Amino acid sequence: MSSSQSLTLMWTPWTAALALLALCVTAAFSWVAWRRSGYRTSTAYLELSRLAIVAFGGLLLNQPEWIESYRPTEKPSIAVLWDASASMDTADVLDPGQPSLEPRSRRDAVAPLTQSVAWAPLSERFNVVVESFAAPQTGSGTNLHDPLATAPEKFESLAGLVLVSDGDWNDGPPPVEAAVALRLRGVPVMAVPAGSPDRLPDVELVSLDAPTFAIAGKQVRIPFTIESSLPRESIATVTLSSSGGDTVNKEVRIAPQGRTTDALLWKPAEMGDFTVTLDVPVHGDETIRGNNRLTVPISIREEKLRVLVVESYPRWEYRYLRNALSRDPGVDVSCLLFHPGLQKPGGGSTDYIKSFPANIEELTEYDVVFLGDIGLGDDQLTTEQCRLLKGLVEYQASGLVFMPGWQGRQLSLLETPLADLYPVLLDETQPGGWGSPSPNRFELTELGRRSLLTKLADTEEENVDVWDGLPGFQWYAPVSRAKAGTDVLCVHSDVANDFGRLPLLVTQTFGAGKVLFMGTDGAWRWRKGVEDKYHYRFWGQVVRWMAYQRNMSKGETMRLYYSPDQPLVRKAITFKANVMEKSGEPLSKGDVVARIAAPSGKTEAITFTSAGEEWGAFAGRFNTKEPGKHQITLSCRQTGATLESSFFVQGAAVEPVGRPARPEVLEEIARVTQGKVVSAENLNDLVAYFTQLPDPPPAVRRLQLWCHPLAMATMVVLLGCFWVARKVAGLI
Repeated sequence: MSSSQSLTLMWTPWTAALALLALCVTAAFSWVAWRRSGYRTSTAYLELSRLAIVAFGGLLLNQPEWIESYRPTEKPSIAVLWDASASMDTADVLDPGQPSLEPRSRRDAVAPLTQSVAWAPLSERFNVVVESFAAPQTGSGTNLHDPLATAPEKFESLAGLVLVSDGDWNDGPPPVEAAVALRLRGVPVMAVPAGSPDRLPDVELVSLDAPTFAIAGKQVRIPFTIESSLPRESIATVTLSSSGGDTVNKEVRIAPQGRTTDALLWKPAEMGDFTVTLDVPVHGDETIRGNNRLTVPISIREEKLRVLVVESYPRWEYRYLRNALSRDPGVDVSCLLFHPGLQKPGGGSTDYIKSFPANIEELTEYDVVFLGDIGLGDDQLTTEQCRLLKGLVEYQASGLVFMPGWQGRQLSLLETPLADLYPVLLDETQPGGWGSPSPNRFELTELGRRSLLTKLADTEEENVDVWDGLPGFQWYAPVSRAKAGTDVLCVHSDVANDFGRLPLLVTQTFGAGKVLFMGTDGAWRWRKGVEDKYHYRFWGQVVRWMAYQRNMSKGETMRLYYSPDQPLVRKAITFKANVMEKSGEPLSKGDVVARIAAPSGKTEAITFTSAGEEWGAFAGRFNTKEPGKHQITLSCRQTGATLESSFFVQGAAVEPVGRPARPEVLEEIARVTQGKVVSAENLNDLVAYFTQLPDPPPAVRRLQLWCHPLAMATMVVLLGCFWVARKVAGLI
């Protein structure tokens, strides 16, 4: 690097004339003063110093600057940055001369620009560096900001920059911020867009949301979503195949220019770990044919749920509920009839137990507890038992169903810890509820129309018709309104108050478990004319919905569950675990760690913290970064127990293939930096542009002497010397 120095005056005609006039006037007055003194030597020196002070002031008035120029001796750099992200694999680049040919991928279309030989004509004048960015990595996206922002420091004497990309940035700050910094440095960006801004004709299978596990011998609903950019509606027969050899077909109407959501019903026959694959046939007009298939894992298990039903007297609702649960092969039911006023609880078959579970170890065996028209009292529940039921839901992920009756005993539970679990507010002035001689009917809310809990038919329209046609109820609980944060699935079709329609079927999440409030005792009437078709299906869905999380993964002394049950990529998962001693007692304190292995092979350890020592409850959080199947190993140092399981993260990768390009992003970068947008085919235009670029200006360092502190100090010294000289000469 060569350098040169010079002293320059930043004068103007006015400042030069003023300085010269002041110097001439001062010189004239000095001559007169010297002559009057009789040409004394001391006066001559005094006037010369006055003339020097005025001359120095005139010099400062013309703004002198010391300038140092540094000109690099090495070649200036041209940086060619090309996008290597996964979205560049999208095949949407058509040959203008032969549009009938298969489209090329964006990566192939810009491949000539990524070769150093393409920039050989610039090698004599510039140092051309070709470099990729946003290399495809699991869980990472495209960051256009950082490569632009770091380029001036990374490449010496940067004269220009070529950005080859599809513009689809999804990570980091906006790239225009880096473009502004390049504009200030005088570095133009030549943008080369890749890909089509309009989506080519395509049918894409966007998602396949299979549950984590299903029950052998029972149908499982597997939703899927198809996105189409075709201009017309099409009909396709999608095929779901399992690794066990099962196949399910369904005809689907695919909406044009939008998304279509549907679901397949599959009934697995065998237990084990399987994968299910959904195939959407390729349409004749499709140009992107590699996104019509998705595969997800699913675990098929044997079901055995423990249910406890607690009631005062054997009313009709209780009798039919007990029959429905006892005849369900996947449910092991225990019933407790208190019969207040009698010396001992009632019962007569093997389904009955003689007393409420005596301790936590016995109570934790139950996945779901039904509380009928039962309350607080000597012959019913105790405050301690209510506290244990609350802990069972909050820390053990069990479900609790409130089924009040016309005797109004459940109102006394509002004075116990169970009051926090009630999803509704009750009218305590009407403990017996309301009855009517004519039947009343349910009405599904918008949320109830979509809920799997209230799904009594295969389609939403048929489901609404089924609920409208169910036999009515002639008693309902004294409900005022639902609490905040709850989900109202059904309301009274006719009765309303100041808060709106009376809620009759309400759910909420409490801690790790779920709570359901059933505001009538007439569900047993649903058997009229159809036997167990709707009655058994509804209560079977209730039990399985409430016990779903609790039975995600369990071993002899450990249980693991998580929320949400269908986690999404780049979202947090809350893990909860119950750890027991070998004797069956809850572990109060311990070191519980989960090691999670992502599909890419990366592992991460999550340390659980105690969430309820009495219940052996522990909790931890994990932020998902990748879609796909994750392996998890839960271990406890104190007990030596381990539990291996897996969970599937839903969602697409950060860098999806098949999305339209975003050339407007590149156009803005080029405009801000005063560059240009050039197509990949016009490589010669790029070479010609850089050939005509002027040499980069030298780096200049300016030292402004006129306002430098040393200049001010010199002026003060000169004035001081002049004052002292006048005293010596006897003029003061």
